[in-house]
Amino acid sequence: MSNYCISQKPNKGLRGAITIPSDKSISHRSLIFAAQTGGRVKISNFSFGADCRATLEIIKNLGCEVNFIDERTLILNAPKNFSAPKNTLDCGNSGTSMRLLSGMLSSQDFTSTLVGDASLSKRPMKRVIEPLSLMGAKIKSDNFRAPLEIEGTKLKPIQYKSPIASAQVKSCILLAGVNTQGKTTVWEDTLSRDHSERMFKYLEAQIQTGKDENGFFTTIEKSQLVPKNIEIAGDISSAAFFMVMAAIVPDSEIIIKNVGLNPTRTGILDVFDKMGVNYEILDKKTISNEKTGDIKVSYSPDIKGCEISGDIIPRLIDELPIIAILASCASGETIVKDAADLRNKESDRISALSQGLIKIGVQIDEKPDGFIIYGNKKGLKGNCEVETHLDHRLAMSYFVAGLVCNNPVKVNDFVWINTSFPEFLPLFEEISR
Repeated sequence: MSNYCISQKPNKGLRGAITIPSDKSISHRSLIFAAQTGGRVKISNFSFGADCRATLEIIKNLGCEVNFIDERTLILNAPKNFSAPKNTLDCGNSGTSMRLLSGMLSSQDFTSTLVGDASLSKRPMKRVIEPLSLMGAKIKSDNFRAPLEIEGTKLKPIQYKSPIASAQVKSCILLAGVNTQGKTTVWEDTLSRDHSERMFKYLEAQIQTGKDENGFFTTIEKSQLVPKNIEIAGDISSAAFFMVMAAIVPDSEIIIKNVGLNPTRTGILDVFDKMGVNYEILDKKTISNEKTGDIKVSYSPDIKGCEISGDIIPRLIDELPIIAILASCASGETIVKDAADLRNKESDRISALSQGLIKIGVQIDEKPDGFIIYGNKKGLKGNCEVETHLDHRLAMSYFVAGLVCNNPVKVNDFVWINTSFPEFLPLFEEISR
């Protein structure tokens, strides 16, 4: 793949059925959780984006044996106890790897160091270092940023109210808690993604979830996870790009198969309901304690702006860049607020998105915790170059925007889509033939 990509209006509508890659969040967890079972686990439909490969290499460096049956299926044989890594553990661009593994490694009996690329090394790790330190973890950092040197030790349980709703923070604490005597509880005001809780339950950990006067809680006790085969659903964050394509490109209808429909991840479908996107869910089922189904989306000429704020934000935080493209093609204003955490992603997504969309011809007002987009149903001008800021979701969102621009859009550093979705362009070719 060249370092840039040209996106432009297709000659006809986008049509067909595709199967998108497996869920990246669940793929990370499948490795990290399976590694702690001390047994043999078959993982099916694994994501081989660069982020998940980073987690895979780290797990191998801790003593796990991994054998591939085919390109999406692997057998993981976990040791009874991890071995001390001989080198630093490279998380690449993956914040999920660094934050979740810091919880797991804090309770081991050896010292390890987590490093990342230039982008990851700028991202905040205080949100996981603080609660882990309350548990007794010994972590050295560069002003709360990577590299993280973790001296494993015996931890103590905590009762922690998370200041932000973050699945990574919650999962980090739970991964420390599952190896700690006593009950560790995490509360959130808003329920963040619950993939970790679902996988803990599936692997028979002692875990409870619910809601009380302090908010949504998860309590975990020291547990031996049971080795079970894990099948991974498709990633709704990846599906979202094709869902929006189908909604905004005239004469389009796309079916995306086997998409994860975890209720903490389907905020984009609630937005579709509010904006008037034509879609339906087919073939619903449950695999490895996760809901899945096929999503059919067709061209929606009457989409309208709406407000996106409050409790829904954690359920669609990764989809907000592509939702911004949908909003650009709607009638009226779309207001996004309560999303300040977008500034702590692979880029400052609020600032970077605003810069790119203005070049494309979108009228957008940047706000501290979000943005306002003034929709334009007449089409966007394009005829520009946009920068991805080394952010895979911005790269793919700008590509989708180019499909409804009156002139082509050049997306620079498009190669960064490989961190999460290397199959993106081949799948687009399938529906644009």
